[in-house]
Amino acid sequence: MLQSPEQKFAPTQSPANTYTPTTKVTSPLDQAHIGRSVVIKGDITGAESLFIDGRVEGSVNFPENRVTIGRNGNVTANIVAREVVIMGKVQGNVECADRLDLRTEGVLSGDVLTHRISIEEGAVLKGGVEVRQAEKHSDKKDQTAHPQQNQPKSAEAPKAMAAAAGAGAASQTFTAPTGKA
Repeated sequence: MLQSPEQKFAPTQSPANTYTPTTKVTSPLDQAHIGRSVVIKGDITGAESLFIDGRVEGSVNFPENRVTIGRNGNVTANIVAREVVIMGKVQGNVECADRLDLRTEGVLSGDVLTHRISIEEGAVLKGGVEVRQAEKHSDKKDQTAHPQQNQPKSAEAPKAMAAAAGAGAASQTFTAPTGKA
C-alpha cells in the first residue's frame, strides 16, 4: 500500500538550545604518521604514538608512547619508547620501557633493552638483548648489591658474588645469533 509522502517527510521542530557538545575523546589509534616518501634527518620527539613508513636518520624519542616501524620504514636511529613494533628495517639501539615486538618481516641491527620481547618467525635480530624486570624490583637489587661491594675479597668471594647475582639478578643479558640480513 502506498503512503502519503507528506506523512513520511513531515518536518519536525527541535527544541531550542538542546545541543550539548561532546568532549573530544582521542582514539588509541591516533598517532603521528611519517609517510613512505618522507625522509627525516635529525631528532624526533613527541607525546603521541608514531608510525614510521618512511626514512628516518637521527634519534627517535617517545618515552611514554608506541613507535611503529611500518613495512616500508627504514630507520637509522636509536629509538627510546614505551613500546616498539618493527615491521621494517631498523639500524640502531632500541630501549623500551615495556615491550619490543619484532614482526615477521622486521630487521633489527642493534642492541635491545626492554622488559618484554616478542620475535616472530622470520624476523632478523643482530645484536645484544637485555631483558629486565619491572623497575620496582631494581630498587631491591641496588640495596642488596651495595653491601656485597664492601665485603673483603677472597678467592671464593667472586664465585659467591656471581652465584648470588645469578640467583637474584633483576636483569638477564642475551646475545642473539647472527643471521643473514
